[in-house]
Amino acid sequence: MSTTTPENPAAPAPDQNEIDPHVYERRWAILAVLCTSLMIVIIGNTSLNVAIPRLQLDLDASNSQLAWMVDAYSLVFAGLLFTAGTLGDKFGRKGALQGGLLVFLVGAYLAATASSAGGIIGARAVMGVAAAFVMPSTLSILTNVFPAHERPKAIAIWAGISGGGAAIGPIASGYLLEHFWWGSVFLVNLPIILIALVVGAILVPTSKDPEDQPLDFIGALLSIVALSTLVYGIIEGPHNGWLSGTSFLIFGVAAVALVLFVIWENTTASPMLDLTLFRDRRFSVASAGISLTFFAMFGTFFLVAQYFQLVLGYSALESGLFQLPMAFVMMALAPQVPKLVERFG
Repeated sequence: MSTTTPENPAAPAPDQNEIDPHVYERRWAILAVLCTSLMIVIIGNTSLNVAIPRLQLDLDASNSQLAWMVDAYSLVFAGLLFTAGTLGDKFGRKGALQGGLLVFLVGAYLAATASSAGGIIGARAVMGVAAAFVMPSTLSILTNVFPAHERPKAIAIWAGISGGGAAIGPIASGYLLEHFWWGSVFLVNLPIILIALVVGAILVPTSKDPEDQPLDFIGALLSIVALSTLVYGIIEGPHNGWLSGTSFLIFGVAAVALVLFVIWENTTASPMLDLTLFRDRRFSVASAGISLTFFAMFGTFFLVAQYFQLVLGYSALESGLFQLPMAFVMMALAPQVPKLVERFG
């Protein structure tokens, strides 16, 4: 197998003999670059939680503006995730990763230098676009540089870094807020991004889907509408009222777009998402499980960070430190999970 066209991750896992020897030799170093890139995305999603009280004070931001500083990132990220992953598979996963990191750097700088709540919201949306390209490309590259027998361990490490990064973000932000101004919460990512860009340019191999299927423009549009309106409805539900006419309209649009997406993906010759994967109960149950886990975990981080500061009176750093046990447990346990799966099923 050439390093320029490894197997599609949707296909069977590559055997060690099918992977370029030079790529195989540096697979763990590549994984370190991928995990670093992933941690940038995850920290970018959680680091702002502990900064909310400071931003409200310094920028005189309203509650709605504070919510959108956090949610602009998640809304754009969720809406573009499927489409960005497909573009990376078609045009090159390394390019998607490097380009995403570069855009993330620009967005972080714009957020750190913003002088208004609206500026931060716009910069966070830019960071969300970047994150949508970075996250799926890290997993796609991982599945192409590790053979089948090593892939579970590599993915476990990838997942552990993902969960651990969610808890590390508030700690880093808390420390910075106690010593610097609120913009440092965004600037802390810049040196890490630069390291990931330089090392990734050297180590990460170029790859894309060898089948070169045509782009599914209709599927991409429907997925963006469905996911964006669904996330938007969840964000605005408490403000509009869950049973209000506005909420019913938003969720109705999301439901219609989702149904049309499923119908289109089942009928088009080149679907963006192969829905037959969900016929495998192991895949569908696992996907639902990880979705619910992350839904609860990120919601917990958002709520607890503010509860510790606004109700219990802890500092930003103390608030982050009290979330550290979750990071330690996830990062320590995740690499051991393949052994547990092998033993217990």
